[in-house]
Amino acid sequence: MIATTSCGSSDDDCTKSISIPQVYFVGNQSYTTNTTQEVPCSFPEPTALQVVEPPYLEGFTYEIIFYEFTPDTGNNTSRLRFEIKLNNNSDRDVTGLPITTIRTGDITGTGPIFLNVATTTCPSIPANSSCLFTADFEESLNFGNTSPGEIIDIQYLLTE
Repeated sequence: MIATTSCGSSDDDCTKSISIPQVYFVGNQSYTTNTTQEVPCSFPEPTALQVVEPPYLEGFTYEIIFYEFTPDTGNNTSRLRFEIKLNNNSDRDVTGLPITTIRTGDITGTGPIFLNVATTTCPSIPANSSCLFTADFEESLNFGNTSPGEIIDIQYLLTE
């Protein structure tokens, strides 16, 4: 925790900067960060994590250009291919990652679900621009034949 103070002619003018530990949740994963805030010197030091909303990019949109799952390619593999256009409609460059909500049967899950199989992960998107989030992944049927599900939503989680 970092604290600095600056005092004027009276105690009413005294301020300090404090570091507030924060946590947010995406799916079943937690992420921690710190924020700095100027407060009166009499303000108590934070003692616990503050739960905050995940920092998603406002004005973000996406377009599924194609999404194809082949349960059996004929070569003892299944194949997932997709191309999704991620749109940063803000006036600033952003760094982050796509967070996908999918539904398979009665189960819905949210997280950076496709990042480990993606060809292009879109770790940054310039202002008023787009990035193609793509994958072309084959997996042996020896590991099971599970559909990746239906994409319900995509958001862009800011990491900087």
